[in-house]
Amino acid sequence: MKIHEVLIVGAGFGGLGVAIRLRQNGIDDVVILERADDVGGTWRDNQYPGAACDIPSNLYSYSFAQNPNWSRAYSGSREIMDYVQHLVSAFELKPLIRFQQNVSSLLFNEVKNYWEVSTDAGKVYRARSVVMASGGLANPSYPAIDGIDSFQGHTIHSARWDHDYDFAGKRVAVIGSGASAVQIIPELVKTAAKVTVFQRTPGWVLPRMDYSSPEWSKALFKAVPMAQTVVRQALYYGHESMAFSFIWNTPMTSLMERISRAFLRHQVSDPWLRRQLTPDFRIGCKRVLMTSNYYPALQKPNCKLITWPIAAIAEKGIRTAEGIEHQVDCIVFATGFQVSKSGTPFEVRGVGGRDLNVEWSRGAQAYKSVNVSGYPNLSFIFGPNSGPGHNSALVYMESQIAYIVNHIQALREKGLARLDVKPNVQTRYNQIIQKRLSRTNWNSGCKSWYLTEDGYNATMYPGFATQYARQMGAFKLSDYDAA
Repeated sequence: MKIHEVLIVGAGFGGLGVAIRLRQNGIDDVVILERADDVGGTWRDNQYPGAACDIPSNLYSYSFAQNPNWSRAYSGSREIMDYVQHLVSAFELKPLIRFQQNVSSLLFNEVKNYWEVSTDAGKVYRARSVVMASGGLANPSYPAIDGIDSFQGHTIHSARWDHDYDFAGKRVAVIGSGASAVQIIPELVKTAAKVTVFQRTPGWVLPRMDYSSPEWSKALFKAVPMAQTVVRQALYYGHESMAFSFIWNTPMTSLMERISRAFLRHQVSDPWLRRQLTPDFRIGCKRVLMTSNYYPALQKPNCKLITWPIAAIAEKGIRTAEGIEHQVDCIVFATGFQVSKSGTPFEVRGVGGRDLNVEWSRGAQAYKSVNVSGYPNLSFIFGPNSGPGHNSALVYMESQIAYIVNHIQALREKGLARLDVKPNVQTRYNQIIQKRLSRTNWNSGCKSWYLTEDGYNATMYPGFATQYARQMGAFKLSDYDAA
């Protein structure tokens, strides 16, 4: 019976990054379980028209694997997927990955101190340590709308795009006006006969300063890697400063709101449309939208914004609260993902058979977002309260990876069977986090996917990326019960 040293769930950015760093630190007995037939995670799934990152490419990449050849300041999803494939190739990760292995349960064996990992394919894997890198943006979310299954036309979710569907001459409805929608809509208006956008809540929008990377910069970064590192650091600290605008209510918050309103006035001439597109909540409370193409797309002759609430979906279209049925050929759901704020994507049972799904039912919590008391040798990438509101997700991810590697190295070097974070350490950490969150813009009153239904914020980290990296740089064995 093979017992691996480390098993990783998910072959997206997080899982691949963990595998790279483990092997660089001499830990080679690693297996990665991936539910799909290719790597990439969120970027593999999100290949809709216009899909791109809203963080500059030189910052949305690993510091230990910088890419001098980014074609644009903000790369599209296909180029990001090329980068992910490059990681697999350059670091020889393919032999570690088991594709089409969708994990169905994690069970901790207390007697022999290993995790038993079962998949839908009927396979069972065993490992001393498990890293959950399945991602928070993995499973599409559909809105709870009456009659959603009654529509007889075509339906597409942004995270499961149908590339074979021809939009030419079609009447298309887009439900949603968030980060995916503002990228999709400008592309749809180029081909569809009519695009009807159903907006529940307008978002704060800032221009995305995108441009093609000049050849001289690519040549410079290739010849002098330190030059790219300097650019990356400048981008990092530039984004760090945005915490004063988006995380806390400061004079910078008001300034950023004025900039966003000025941008809206510059791009939208019609006063009524501007009013429909003006948020009534503080900037940063929901995700800020980075786009220069969305407002112009809404003003195209073949595009219409609807702000009446959706009452139901009918056989031929969408019926709004004032009684009008908008008949369409296709509905695009740009409605985001099922974010695990109050549960787990599959059964996870720890010491004494305790069920993590039950324990997180009122809001997920962990120690430093990575470890959970009662679940020894189990670590999370982008676990509770690790979400960034102003900087690159990969900056936070690198800090988590370093902490997880230190955890696994401690097991090996100290000859330990298990490390389980102490309950009081986890409780104290989360009390501090929630107190800090209460003073942030995220908890200022709007509804967002950051919060549970009762307003508990299990998603975001209330501070600078620099603070997060500092806390993750300190792995203290005294915080854990060791055996």
